[in-house]
Amino acid sequence: MKQKLTKWRLFTAVGLLALVLSGCGEPFLSTLTPAGEAGQTAYDLMMLSTWIMVGVVIVVSILFAVAVIKFRRRKGDKAIPKQVEGSHVLEIIWTAIPILLLIVLAIPTVIATFDLADTKAMDKKNEDGTTDALVVNVRANLYWWEFEYPNQKIITSQDLVVPTDQKVYFNVKASDVKHSFWIPAAGGKIDTNVDNVNKMWLEFDNEKAAEADNLFYGKCAELCGPSHALMDFKVRALPQEEFDQWITAMQAVDAEAAEEVPTDPTAAAGQEVFNQKCLSCHAVTTADARPEAARTAPNLANFGDRELVAGILAHNEEELKSWIKNPEQYKPGNKMTGTYGELSDQELDQLAAYLMSLKVE
Repeated sequence: MKQKLTKWRLFTAVGLLALVLSGCGEPFLSTLTPAGEAGQTAYDLMMLSTWIMVGVVIVVSILFAVAVIKFRRRKGDKAIPKQVEGSHVLEIIWTAIPILLLIVLAIPTVIATFDLADTKAMDKKNEDGTTDALVVNVRANLYWWEFEYPNQKIITSQDLVVPTDQKVYFNVKASDVKHSFWIPAAGGKIDTNVDNVNKMWLEFDNEKAAEADNLFYGKCAELCGPSHALMDFKVRALPQEEFDQWITAMQAVDAEAAEEVPTDPTAAAGQEVFNQKCLSCHAVTTADARPEAARTAPNLANFGDRELVAGILAHNEEELKSWIKNPEQYKPGNKMTGTYGELSDQELDQLAAYLMSLKVE
C-alpha cells in the first residue's frame, strides 16, 4: 500500500514539475506565439482542428455518461432490455457529421497549403538577374547555417537578418546530410536536402518583432547527428530602414576592408594567426568569392556582431577561446574538430581579440 502511495506521489510531483517547466523558455520560440502571416495561418489551422477535436470529445463523453447512467442495470432488474438493432437515421447522422467536420478542416487547410507554397515571386527575374522579392539562400551544414543574399551579394552565417512586414523567400538546401529549416514563431519547417532545393516564404510582423526585441530563434528540426540539438541560429527581424542600413554596412566589408590591420595590437597579432591557421576554411568578407563547395566553414565577416559563439555559447572572448580550443566538447561531430592544431594561450588571446573586432559599422 505504501509503495502505491509513493508511486502516486512521484507521479503527481513529476506532473506538476512538467506543468511548471512548460511555461519556461525564450519568448517567441513557440509555434503558439506566432509572429508573422505564415505562423498565424498555421496557428489558426491548429486551433481550428483542436476545437473540433475538443467538441467531438465533449459530445462523445456526454453521450457516454448518459448511456451509463440512464441504462445501467439496477438491483432487482431481471428482464433483459429490449434489443434494438440498426437505425438508418443514426447511421446517417454519425456518418455525415465526420464528413462535414473533415470538409471544415480540409477547405482552409488546402487553401493555406497552396498559399504558403506560392513562391512565384522569387522566380521573376529582372534583366540583371536579380529579383524584386527578397531572396535568401539557406545552406545547412554539420552543425551551422549559411545565409546568402544573392541580390545583395552578401554571405553570412549563424545570424539571419530579415526585414519586417514583407515576405522573405528562401531557397533551402543541405551540404552534407538532411537537415530541416525551422523558425517556430514565423512558420512551418521545411527539409533541407542535398539533391534538391526546397522553397518557402515567411513574414515577420513588425509589432511582434518589437515585443521580442527583434530577436527570434531558429532550429534544425531533422535528426542529423550527435549535435543535432545544438544546431541553432538566431533571426534578427529589423524594420525596413534598419535592414537597408545593415545591407549597406555588410556590402562595405570587402576584400580591402578585411585586409586592414586592427588598431589594437592584440587583435592585429590575432589577424596574423587567423591568416595562418583559419583562412583556408573561413572567410571575413561578405562578398565571398569562393564557390559553394569550398565554403566548408562559417563566414566570419561580422562575427563581432553576432548573438552567440557557435550558436550555443555566450558571445565573449572566454567562451570563444573555449570553443576554438576544444570544439568537440561543445558540438560532438562538428567539422572543425581536429583541424586547427595546438594554439598557445597567447595565440588564443590574440585570435579571440581579432574575431571579436570583426564588426560592421
